[in-house]
Amino acid sequence: MEASSSGITNGKTKVFHPEGGVDLQGYQLDMQILPDGPKSDVDFSEILNAIQEMAKDVNILFDELEAVSSPCKDDDSLLHPGNLTSTSDDASRLEAGGETVPERNKSNGLYFRDGKCRIDYILVYRKSNPQTEKREVFERNIRAEGLQMEKESSLINSDIIFVKLHAPWEVLGRYAEQMNVRMPFRRKIYYLPRRYKFMSRIDKQISRFRRWLPKKPMRLDKETLPDLEENDCYTAPFSQQRIHHFIIHNKETFFNNATRSRIVHHILQRIKYEEGKNKIGLNRLLTNGSYEAAFPLHEGSYRSKNSIRTHGAENHRHLLYECWASWGVWYKYQPLDLVRRYFGEKIGLYFAWLGWYTGMLFPAAFIGLFVFLYGITTLDHSQVSKEVCQATDIIMCPVCDKYCPFMRLSDSCVYAKVTHLFDNGATVFFAVFMAVWATVFLEFWKRRRAVIAYDWDLIDWEEEEEEIRPQFEAKYSKKERMNPISGKPEPYQAFTDKCSRLIVSASGIFFMICVVIAAVFGIVIYRVVTVSTFAAFKWALIRNNSQVATTGTAVCINFCIIMLLNVLYEKVALLLTNLEQPRTESEWENSFTLKMFLFQFVNLNSSTFYIAFFLGRFTGHPGAYLRLINRWRLEECHPSGCLIDLCMQMGIIMVLKQTWNNFMELGYPLIQNWWTRRKVRQEHGPERKISFPQWEKDYNLQPMNAYGLFDEYLEMILQFGFTTIFVAAFPLAPLLALLNNIIEIRLDAYKFVTQWRRPLASRAKDIGIWYGILEGIGILSVITNAFVIAITSDFIPRLVYAYKYGPCAGQGEAGQKCMVGYVNASLSVFRISDFENRSEPESDGSEFSGTPLKYCRYRDYRDPPHSLVPYGYTLQFWHVLAARLAFIIVFEHLVFCIKHLISYLIPDLPKDLRDRMRREKYLIQEMMYEAELERLQKERKERKKNGKAHHNEWP
Repeated sequence: MEASSSGITNGKTKVFHPEGGVDLQGYQLDMQILPDGPKSDVDFSEILNAIQEMAKDVNILFDELEAVSSPCKDDDSLLHPGNLTSTSDDASRLEAGGETVPERNKSNGLYFRDGKCRIDYILVYRKSNPQTEKREVFERNIRAEGLQMEKESSLINSDIIFVKLHAPWEVLGRYAEQMNVRMPFRRKIYYLPRRYKFMSRIDKQISRFRRWLPKKPMRLDKETLPDLEENDCYTAPFSQQRIHHFIIHNKETFFNNATRSRIVHHILQRIKYEEGKNKIGLNRLLTNGSYEAAFPLHEGSYRSKNSIRTHGAENHRHLLYECWASWGVWYKYQPLDLVRRYFGEKIGLYFAWLGWYTGMLFPAAFIGLFVFLYGITTLDHSQVSKEVCQATDIIMCPVCDKYCPFMRLSDSCVYAKVTHLFDNGATVFFAVFMAVWATVFLEFWKRRRAVIAYDWDLIDWEEEEEEIRPQFEAKYSKKERMNPISGKPEPYQAFTDKCSRLIVSASGIFFMICVVIAAVFGIVIYRVVTVSTFAAFKWALIRNNSQVATTGTAVCINFCIIMLLNVLYEKVALLLTNLEQPRTESEWENSFTLKMFLFQFVNLNSSTFYIAFFLGRFTGHPGAYLRLINRWRLEECHPSGCLIDLCMQMGIIMVLKQTWNNFMELGYPLIQNWWTRRKVRQEHGPERKISFPQWEKDYNLQPMNAYGLFDEYLEMILQFGFTTIFVAAFPLAPLLALLNNIIEIRLDAYKFVTQWRRPLASRAKDIGIWYGILEGIGILSVITNAFVIAITSDFIPRLVYAYKYGPCAGQGEAGQKCMVGYVNASLSVFRISDFENRSEPESDGSEFSGTPLKYCRYRDYRDPPHSLVPYGYTLQFWHVLAARLAFIIVFEHLVFCIKHLISYLIPDLPKDLRDRMRREKYLIQEMMYEAELERLQKERKERKKNGKAHHNEWP
């Protein structure tokens, strides 16, 4: 029996304890030793009055007694009709009116009806559900574990029943010890190293100078944040035997709400609902539909009529909304300690990583913007752009069959200038910088994670032995073997069965990648077909910009295909992961994460890889074009190069995808919650203002994603790939990512605080498999950027021309004056009479000079038609090819050496943190020894006073 009740008589508070005692103004009376004890002067009438008052408020107590001795039905005795419950604003009004704390607690929807037992967990089921027997057994076993229970029907639908659970102190203490929950036991003593007088004087001068500077606007006001005591205390695994070592001001608040909910969830996962070896745990009951939902409560409303600056925060949820989820604090640091305390370490680590990634994007965005501005400032001095814009006498060959006209090279002047903005002398430097940046980001994140793990007591935390998935148990229950850790028999999957399933799963992955390639093939066909269609279009704007129109529409169609295939990939990834039959939930999560990332990464970047490395590379030359299925002529690059197509692909996909993701993340929950509120208003009438209890408010919110933080991590990891893999072609990618992430942090915060039910607080030491994926993307980015600079951009051809063929050949110079004549040298000559019949354009080019054209130019390094080998590769082509291959090898080796050198030089653990950890370990041992010694000495003194001293005592 774990209930308690209180009453007020003559201004004195008495609390009855089921173990047999009464607290009278802080003194406990043990009823078994009452006649002989020193407290026998207590009036027994007061005790009887307290017991009578307790009996009036009993709601679940006697049902618990019956549940221990005999089976019960569906516990209708616990069920109470739903009551209209005031919000937290009403609670503050009641407090001002002078109501007692229990009376106020009754009205805020966070406590049982007695106003004393805080609700730690909520279970939801429907009366019409046929799984009544399993639920009865489960709830009977819940009470047998010592948890208190109370039921309430919904205000909206009487078929919905809310089961409120409360864990008393004894249950919390027992399971906290089993779970090794670390709790504060002594204030931290910060060790300050000895400072020399000279350094002290410098520090004083710096502090004086800082007084004149404005305060850091990005830091949160510490006065509004609560004093998170566990961050300033040494912690140790909770032990009931050493309970006197821990700092306990109030037993009701010693375990915070997130910890209480985690303990209750831990208990529910180990309670049986049916006879049988595997008939255990809340997750199975949620899977088979016995319960509709299970969640911890939010701590009241996130809004308040009173200002947080004048009246303070109503609760931690309100504080998180004002200091974290509000758009007015978008420029401030995140209150990570408060996020961790409210949502748990796993979600806290996600926001810590997201904040760190966003902060590290600032230098990358600044350098990328500098490269773009450098291109703007040097645009008028670019010799290549000048020659393109002045080349009115150079006539280019048509870019498609028949319908595409001849065009002057000067018509692509705008595209040449735009290309220079992204492909200039600073591009190579930026590519090297981003490769190094990715390494520095990951290495410093390891250090940051170590500091967070130390502050949040995750250094020595180890994950518990996970439970086996119910699907795995059901599939392999006939075969068993001993678990080497627990020593208990468990289902076993044969090696041959596991291998066969992995082979089938790998085949499915390969097939889906082939589907992606087929989709890209369809986009290629679209580009080939529509470029001719747009070239014959009636509108002059589209006809004159047929290639740009083709690229723009192809990117938009590609985006739609990407979003549709993502839905298909999720279902296929689920099917393949379930086919593999992973043993535990973490194995299932890692397998599903790897598949989804692989699918979405290939889906998102396949078209980009095609444009970067294949577009215009295998088209042949005029008179001998390579064709797709011997029908469609492959698409050529724009006369100004292929980089403009790659920039358009990255810019459009990045902006559209980030906009869509942000809308789905916030818009979908907002619409769902609005629709729920609208149905409630229709049922109860718009004039009646209903104030729901907190459990019903939370039930009407959207549950967290079935895959936890998977969608949030996946979105950011794919963005990280876009930011690093093709950054040499689009230097503004880090800036777009930075702007998106500033919005993303507040969107996610708003979603977690206001639109989602409160997720269960869970622990984690790091970001899991995502770190390995980030490292893989960092390695891939070095390779792709090397190929983009060498193959996609014109950096290498310009360099070869400047040093080998230009006016400065052999002089060791490569300035703009050395690029004179580069455009003419990069174009080859074609005789128009050599066109194939199906490629011959309808126009003869007489509109340019008044007579039919005999020759046109195209981008390539080939011999003229009157040479010994017409249209053969020139020596300059082989020089450029050799320089490209050499650049790729040198660039990759240089950057990889820099990356490994940085990884070696930056330790994973900061030196000051290592010293603090060693000192803390030493101090904890000393404190534990001193506390135990002090306790033993007190006990010895008490025994001496009572005349019960013993010889040979220690110490």
